[in-house]
Amino acid sequence: MKAIGLAQIKERQSSFAQLVRYGLVGLAVNLAGYAVYLLVTYLGVPPRLAMTVLYGVGAVAGFWGNKRLTFRHEGGVVTSASRYVLAHCVGYLINLAIFAVVIDTLGYPHQWAQAIGVFVVAGYLFLAFKFFVFRRGSLRRGGVE
Repeated sequence: MKAIGLAQIKERQSSFAQLVRYGLVGLAVNLAGYAVYLLVTYLGVPPRLAMTVLYGVGAVAGFWGNKRLTFRHEGGVVTSASRYVLAHCVGYLINLAIFAVVIDTLGYPHQWAQAIGVFVVAGYLFLAFKFFVFRRGSLRRGGVE
């Protein structure tokens, strides 16, 4: 069995701390978003329209929290924002696929589909943000991204 080095221990601690911060940012954004989702669908907004609009609003609200608080990313905004949008586009498609399966195929209520989607997409996005959007060493030479 191989001994774990100090650098590996620090990386694991850093990853755990990022996961905790991501959870706090995500909890705040998603609780507010889910509450608004339930309210607007109750008021008659179609579930897919509500999910689409609120997904975009939540994505914008989460960018700065994740960039600054979760990953403490010091890279430029243009590249990280572009990657963030791409990651969220994939996340949106995952959420839409969950709607198709849970609502259209399995016949469960839309509230359950959105609740499932929040957790599945959150897991995907943490990995996408950590390893693609806000990855370490993403600065180009000269500090310009």
